[in-house]
Amino acid sequence: MSVNRCMYLFAGFRRHINPRALRITSGRCHVSGLKKHNAGSVACSRNVSSESSSKSPDTSLFVPVSLKTDSSADGGVGLELSQPLDKSELLKTLNRFYKRKEMQKLAADHGLDARLFHQAFISFRKYALEVTSLPADLHIILSDICRGAGHIDDIYPYFMRHAKQIFPMLDCMDDLRKISDLRVPANWYPEARAIQRKVIFHAGPTNSGKTYHAIQRYLAAKSGVYCGPLKLLAHEIFEKSNSAGVPCDLVTGEERTFVGSEGRAAAHLACTIEMCSVNSTYEVAVIDEIQMIRDPARGWAWTRALLGLCAEEIHVCGEPAAIEFIRELMSVPTSEIALSASRLLILVLWRCLVILWFIGTKLSQAKKFNDPDDPCKILVATDAIGMGLNLSIRRIIFNSLVKPNVNEKGEKQMEPISTSQALQIAGRAGRFSSKFKEGEVTTMHRDDLPVLKEILSHSVEPIEAAGLHPTAEQIEMFAYHLPDATLSNLVDIFVSLSQVDGLFFVCNIDDFKFLADMIQHIPLNLRSRYVFCTAPINKKQPFVCTSFLKFARQFSRDEPLTFDWVCRHVSWPLASPKNIKDLVHLEAVHDVLDLYLWLSYRFMDMFPDTALVRKIQHELDEIIQQGVRNITRLIRATDPAITDPLQSQSSKRGQTGRNSRTASSSYLTGGQRDKGGSETRMDSSLAGRLVRDGLLTPGLLQQLQREWSKDQNMLHGEPLSNNSKAISRKKKK
Repeated sequence: MSVNRCMYLFAGFRRHINPRALRITSGRCHVSGLKKHNAGSVACSRNVSSESSSKSPDTSLFVPVSLKTDSSADGGVGLELSQPLDKSELLKTLNRFYKRKEMQKLAADHGLDARLFHQAFISFRKYALEVTSLPADLHIILSDICRGAGHIDDIYPYFMRHAKQIFPMLDCMDDLRKISDLRVPANWYPEARAIQRKVIFHAGPTNSGKTYHAIQRYLAAKSGVYCGPLKLLAHEIFEKSNSAGVPCDLVTGEERTFVGSEGRAAAHLACTIEMCSVNSTYEVAVIDEIQMIRDPARGWAWTRALLGLCAEEIHVCGEPAAIEFIRELMSVPTSEIALSASRLLILVLWRCLVILWFIGTKLSQAKKFNDPDDPCKILVATDAIGMGLNLSIRRIIFNSLVKPNVNEKGEKQMEPISTSQALQIAGRAGRFSSKFKEGEVTTMHRDDLPVLKEILSHSVEPIEAAGLHPTAEQIEMFAYHLPDATLSNLVDIFVSLSQVDGLFFVCNIDDFKFLADMIQHIPLNLRSRYVFCTAPINKKQPFVCTSFLKFARQFSRDEPLTFDWVCRHVSWPLASPKNIKDLVHLEAVHDVLDLYLWLSYRFMDMFPDTALVRKIQHELDEIIQQGVRNITRLIRATDPAITDPLQSQSSKRGQTGRNSRTASSSYLTGGQRDKGGSETRMDSSLAGRLVRDGLLTPGLLQQLQREWSKDQNMLHGEPLSNNSKAISRKKKK
């Protein structure tokens, strides 16, 4: 690897999550003065396998090509030179050939295992018996053998000729192995190899300032690129950079924003990691969440960025568990590194979070949640929240500790989340830049709490391998040798033949194959088909999949997908949702518009109305948010014990702190009190059910009541500090 120096920077702030938790100081060390390495391929310390062609392919992936059984080009010459073939005698002869162990062994030596030998023979026998006129040479050989004038083994060369026609990969296996040889992926990026790059690793736990320090260098550079796992993070850096007076463009899968006049590119760029360019040159590059290089689906994007970015300085941010692997990948000799980082720990206080409601994690909703003046106080999100998103959160609750994963056999199974994932998600609470300096985390279900404690008690497993993915160019070279194979079959054979050393693995391609199979019947050139199949869609959404299919069909007809066409397809304009089913459909429509925007930046002439589609997508955002508010009110209306905090505030501005506390008590407990204030009945409200199920304790309920009261006072425009003083004065009286 053409690395000039490699520095490992443990960046962090002194912080604590809870007064009763251990105070944490993130150590910081700076190692420099490393030996220069010449440009060229990576000389990994692990042994690179010397095998080049010994890997046996998975022959179950070899799909036979159908051959025509009509007359051959010889036009019956064989029949004229010999005599007609007796079909019954020919069948006996062919079956004797099939049973010859010597022929089976010889075929195996030439790539035909038992499975392929059987398939090839069935096809050869069908061809020999059904074709109107065989090629002259084959006809004469078969005629001689049937008459006893030839040896049955003489069929073998003609059988193999037929086998290579229906299995064309047999004739080019060496070329296919060379194309799918992934053992030195660094050599895929000659531009990066020509640069003496300096790699700086910012390591530490969540909320330790890793990305902050890297971004400071990024902002000070003459040019730079930020590569993050989420478009929300790219947006965040985009806004932060421009706010700091550093012009910065934004590139995500669905969006391009150029701050310069006439669409001229700025010197700085914030992008999702899949969208980073390995051809552009920068002074500084930042690769965030580097531990995702081992992700079974997206890890290839981090590998590509790390090996291919053309930057003088590459700042890598992530978990300490990635240090050893990145050092090995960058070919820095172990003897020249003296790491002396202090031990990094994260401890959390176990408490409870109670009431959840639906809200997405899109950019506008994240801003809404972070706004202290906004009434929205609850965020429900997927595990993507752990990918470095800066949110102002006090408590994190895990609804579940398992998620679907794909094992080595490609089978989906439910597995507990890793320690790394748990720490990333839990680390969203108590961010340095938020108003909550202390974070708390727990589980929704009591039985999961000891499981979470157990997960967090383990150290993060060190990263051992980085993901790779076959490129479009590699698949095109495969298709040159296998022109009749489907795209799904091409990538299957590629993965089957691919060779990687111990530093890498081939990422899961199930989603790619799912889309490839869906549009296989649509006539598209291979490059366009490949691009369509890399589209990030939710295959569990039937409407999104149907839209994807229609987009591809319209594209194949060379008919532009206009704004009017899209509006007809999604039935725009759309009404506000009346129930959860309607809301889910609107989210699917939103994803379809995302798909249009994603494709528009790859096929601009065929998806021409980007601005109009983006406009109605913004309108759809408002419809969805209004629908959520309406459905929320509808649900609350069915439970008289639950008051609506979003009701008109004008009627509540005159309430005293006591009235607010009373309202919040009713909202949380759903109970009725007698004149003495004691609880007389617990109805079927949400809080009541949680208490009955043991998910809430009376003490915790009182704490939540107090917090709800404070939130209500803030909503009504009364400063919290003044309210606290007023309550204090009442108590003194």
